[in-house]
Amino acid sequence: MRAKSTTLVLLALLVAGCAGTNQSGQPQAGDTRFVAGDGKMQVFGVADRQAAPAIGGETLDGATASLAAHKGKVVVLNFWASWCGPCRAEAPVLKEVAAKTKGGVEFLGVDFKDRKADAQAFERTEQTGYPSIFDQPGKVALAFQGTVPPAAIPSTLIIDAQGKIAARALGAVKYTDLMNAVTKVRDE
Repeated sequence: MRAKSTTLVLLALLVAGCAGTNQSGQPQAGDTRFVAGDGKMQVFGVADRQAAPAIGGETLDGATASLAAHKGKVVVLNFWASWCGPCRAEAPVLKEVAAKTKGGVEFLGVDFKDRKADAQAFERTEQTGYPSIFDQPGKVALAFQGTVPPAAIPSTLIIDAQGKIAARALGAVKYTDLMNAVTKVRDE
């Protein structure tokens, strides 16, 4: 029963994040409380980073994807949904940064609590150029409980080459913030 309650609370907070009002500041690593995002990237010091959980699943195109498949590489993990306005607004930013950092950085989307047909239509329209795990039940997001959770939709995590969470943005990311954080983590 406790797991179901925890799941419902986290899902409610993530859904609320898409429509939340902006606040200044970002939560610290390990803070699992909801904070409406402003899209600013918080980069964690190497000594303060926590290991990313082993996540994976079926992608929207029927293949499979996982963090383990990108071991030794920097991965940008973006939690999104087709029903989320800020997710639509940030999609071109993610697409552009993914294209400019291709080869040194991998991008992986996580489509959260969505209808598969709507998510596939979103991907066809945006043509992101990277796969997205279809996470209708929210299991991928829940795997981050106890580490650095994606506490809003959209949320973006940067996983360093050692498999640790190096940065997080809650809310729609801005081009400069994402590019600077990705470049910093990639060049470590």
